[in-house]
Amino acid sequence: MTTTEPTPTTVETVGPGTYIAFGCDYNPEQWSPDIWPEDIRLMREAGITIVAINVFGWALLEPRPGVYDFSGLDAVVDLLHEAGIRINLGTGTASPPPWLTTEHPEILPMASDGTRRWPGGRQAYCPSSPIFREHAVRLATAVAERYGAHPAVELWHVSNELGCHNALCYCDVSAESFRKWLRSKYGTLKALNSAWGTSFWSQRYGEWSEVLPPRRTLSVGNPTQALDFERFSSDEVLECYLMEERVLRRLSDVPVTTNFMVTAHIRTQNYWDWAPHVDVVANDHYLDHRLPEPHQELSFAADLTRGLADGRPWMLMEQSTGAVNWQPHNIAKVPGEMLRNSLTHVARGADSICFFQWRASAQGSEKYHSGMVPHAGTDSQTWREVLELGRVLRSISEVAGSTVVGEVAMVFSWDSWWAVDADSTPSRDVRYLDQIHAAYRALWDAGITVDIVAPGTDLSAYKMVVVPALYLVSDAAAQTIAAFVASGGSAFVTFFSGIVDEDDRVRLGGYPGAFVDLLGIRIDEFFPLAPGQNVGLDDGSAATIWSERIAVEAATVVASFVDGPMAGWPATTRNSFGDGTAWYVGTALSEPDLRRALEAAAEQAGVKSTGDGHDGVEAVLRRGSDADYLFVINHRDRDVDRPERGYELTTAVDVDGFVVPSGGVRVVRLAAPPSPANPSEEQ
Repeated sequence: MTTTEPTPTTVETVGPGTYIAFGCDYNPEQWSPDIWPEDIRLMREAGITIVAINVFGWALLEPRPGVYDFSGLDAVVDLLHEAGIRINLGTGTASPPPWLTTEHPEILPMASDGTRRWPGGRQAYCPSSPIFREHAVRLATAVAERYGAHPAVELWHVSNELGCHNALCYCDVSAESFRKWLRSKYGTLKALNSAWGTSFWSQRYGEWSEVLPPRRTLSVGNPTQALDFERFSSDEVLECYLMEERVLRRLSDVPVTTNFMVTAHIRTQNYWDWAPHVDVVANDHYLDHRLPEPHQELSFAADLTRGLADGRPWMLMEQSTGAVNWQPHNIAKVPGEMLRNSLTHVARGADSICFFQWRASAQGSEKYHSGMVPHAGTDSQTWREVLELGRVLRSISEVAGSTVVGEVAMVFSWDSWWAVDADSTPSRDVRYLDQIHAAYRALWDAGITVDIVAPGTDLSAYKMVVVPALYLVSDAAAQTIAAFVASGGSAFVTFFSGIVDEDDRVRLGGYPGAFVDLLGIRIDEFFPLAPGQNVGLDDGSAATIWSERIAVEAATVVASFVDGPMAGWPATTRNSFGDGTAWYVGTALSEPDLRRALEAAAEQAGVKSTGDGHDGVEAVLRRGSDADYLFVINHRDRDVDRPERGYELTTAVDVDGFVVPSGGVRVVRLAAPPSPANPSEEQ
């Protein structure tokens, strides 16, 4: 393996924060080495600046226990380095090789019904297994010792999508680890019994050995036991990351990260706990065509990833050029969609745009997952769009390092997600992410950029906070919201919020528990609606899923139900609290009506919209030290006019008002507003 300086190329290799990185996941082991030089040539043609390798390299690097073969990886590292392409180097531990699961079948994960899951896919290991951890650390150590000081390595990539398939393991090893975690959290069985409410159904524990994971039961299980197991499992998978991270930091000065999965279908990791442990927040995102508006969920995921990065620029480590392979209907992207998706991520804070994968596989379970070089090769629409994306990213390079401007915060809680979606809630139709997405879509449609924050986050930088279905909330987090409103802020709270504490224990004395005083209401009973049942409000709004008996104590009624079980009772309210205002919506409003309600609250709070009244057009502002940059992404089938002045980066023209073509994107460095006139000159 050589470590010489790279030969000059046309690919930029300037430092982080000075350009938008463009990259891919490269799996050269799937192809003949004769193809590798051609791949490198095409990467240079596309303007690729960073490549992830060795993500699934374990079986090749360590073909037999303790026997290493780095020859293939050495060759790829050298080729990339000589081409001036930076490397995002995987530790290779994402899936154990067949020899490991054959020699140690006890590391295989167990489902909640007690059945083992076999190897043959990926992530075939129990996260708590000391045997798996020992072997993973050994491989990570060997990789770090060999490449930790290599000049081409820009980033360490620990494992891959940790917890994507095996976050919840119910084996005896996991059970013992769960008990250790519970001992650390509660200290005594008395405290655990109190937190779990084990007096119910004769579940009280007398010995720690009696405590188990929430395995499959004949009846409904204990919801707090299940909630704690979700928390434990997130922590346990995080420890798998940390054990490798510690090795890398000991042997290398290169930054360390792993790829999160902030998407609609992965809920197992509480990434608020993970984010402090990575040097750059990285996310994998794929359009989810099971949702009505996949591009809006993409925006939500990007905003949540930015929240995890505490507002700083972040990395999109994976997306697809077209179809994926794992949805019921794997829909390809139409021309221009890949560019819109990519620049939506950039608009919302990403300074790196990468894809899985470089060359579409010819074999394996992901052979119909799209690639930057598709099965058809470079004589294809996909390749032409890859080249265009590379050009556009270079044209907007000055945006790198700037941050997104948002005046509204939205509170997002993995604890509430786990608790709301558990068994034994008032309505199975109430799903946490559905309510989050509903509020987010309404704000997106209104042209309001949202910063997504953890419960308890300081809200003083915002004008308004949106709190959808925050079912589980601590006293401290609830007080943060109340203090924000009391000091002049505005809160918009939706139904099924504030109901339970951290132990999933109902707050007695009337709903919404933690927010009774803030909202100036008290609810004594929920009245969930039957499937498909709709109700009307006296302001013309329509609603579904939920109603409740709201008694107004200090608040003002905004609208009341006109039919359904709560006909005549309040449905939405507004309360003056200190110097601010707290709004409450006690039902699931239709999309246009929820948008209308949020727009009214935002207008009163003084929130500015970057929208222009066109549905299907998103406009987001990034602010740099020297300029503001307006991204306008047009998802409509017709052109859109915008009034702003400045310099349009993708077409390199000055604009005084501009057109965003159907399905197109424009990025404008806004002209500075004119300086106020000098009073002495006016006289």
